[in-house]
Amino acid sequence: MLQKTHSVAGLLAAEGVLLHFQVPLLSWETAAALLLGCLAGPLADIDKQGSTMAKVFFPLSFVLRLMNVRHRTLTHSVLFLFGIAALLLPLPEPLFWSLLLAYASHAFIDLFNEQGVELLWPIKLKFRLLPKFMAIETGSFMETGFRYILTLLCIALPVRYYWDTVSGLF
Repeated sequence: MLQKTHSVAGLLAAEGVLLHFQVPLLSWETAAALLLGCLAGPLADIDKQGSTMAKVFFPLSFVLRLMNVRHRTLTHSVLFLFGIAALLLPLPEPLFWSLLLAYASHAFIDLFNEQGVELLWPIKLKFRLLPKFMAIETGSFMETGFRYILTLLCIALPVRYYWDTVSGLF
């Protein structure tokens, strides 16, 4: 999946967390969580040379390359997710969960790709959710459609939540 698809998925994950914790729409915490969700969504691609995340976080990407970390392995694994969670523990709960779930959304939507993901890295076993003939190719028309669906959910989720909240007042 492309960075923009991962960013939208990260945004959607952050929105879900904010709605769960009932964080006010117009707050600094909401702005921070949504921005961090957009950034955390594509962050796992730091292991892919040439990706935006690899360019932005060049020193870390360079270290991963020196360690010979392949794409969709370490940074897409459950083990790495636990490491990220440990680093994020000091954050307030809404930010913690927004970042963690936005990061986790990356590996989840990569499971729809035909290459799959080594979720249990260092065990070399790839997982995917769809058979190869149904898988979503990176940059394809199907990915664009998938991204549009995620974008519509990003709009509908808060609108529906706040509509229900406002209509419940009357």
